[in-house]
Amino acid sequence: MAHEVRKVCFDKDLKVEAYRFKGIMQKFPNHFHDYYVIGFIEKGQRYLVCKNEEYIINSGDVILFNPKDAHACEQMDGKTLDYRCINISVDIMRQTVREITGREYLPRFTQNVLYQNELAASLRELHLMIYQEDKDFKKEELFLFLIEQLIQEYADTVSTQPIHETTSEVRAVCDYLESNYATTITLDHLSALTKLSKYHLLRSFTKQKGISPYSYLETIRIGHAKKLLERGIPPMEVAFQTGFSDQSHFSNFFKKLIGLTPKQYLKIFTPEIQAHPLIGKEK
Repeated sequence: MAHEVRKVCFDKDLKVEAYRFKGIMQKFPNHFHDYYVIGFIEKGQRYLVCKNEEYIINSGDVILFNPKDAHACEQMDGKTLDYRCINISVDIMRQTVREITGREYLPRFTQNVLYQNELAASLRELHLMIYQEDKDFKKEELFLFLIEQLIQEYADTVSTQPIHETTSEVRAVCDYLESNYATTITLDHLSALTKLSKYHLLRSFTKQKGISPYSYLETIRIGHAKKLLERGIPPMEVAFQTGFSDQSHFSNFFKKLIGLTPKQYLKIFTPEIQAHPLIGKEK
């Protein structure tokens, strides 16, 4: 079996994360992120479900995820996956769009998969420069041109809202989960909150959000866990603060969603805690 590589680094110039997975076979369950993801497949074939749409993605395909786009994927060809991506926080995306267009807005990508797209080459070059800690301004030039092309060709120009409106009941559940993620939450309580039967609540929420209420809750917990780890807080304490039953459950679920263990993620950011833009930006 090929040597497995799981790496992530933070670029202090662009203020973005860059992930690299090589030789992995991991299945990622349905989840979402609170940041933009721009990635591409270097090797391997994957089955992707995003916002209830199904895709088969291969080498050379570009993937675009907006914040809160629910998605899941797994390997199809029995071989390993090589994948690279950059993660862009909402604040940095807004700042970059303002730099490019002179306007204040957040783009919404209208396509989640760009098949055999030329942007994969530009994204790979940018990714390599980030990992090489290149200080030449070509890196920023590549980044700005990449975002410019994406927002001009593949994004709504002024959209800041989800494409599908949610009902007041589902919105109430989201608000409650986001505010009380560190506590014990029961389906009975959510049912009472919305005055919907448990089954109706589960079906309505999953249909509207593309993810079940419990998966939504654990994704929220992982998002907050990342921010705590970026501050240098030990995994055991992070597990307690984010509502996981124990450190083992937390570690297993963290790797399931992020592709790294909490300890691996902690080591990346501990030396440069103050430089990271996602710290302290709880939503």
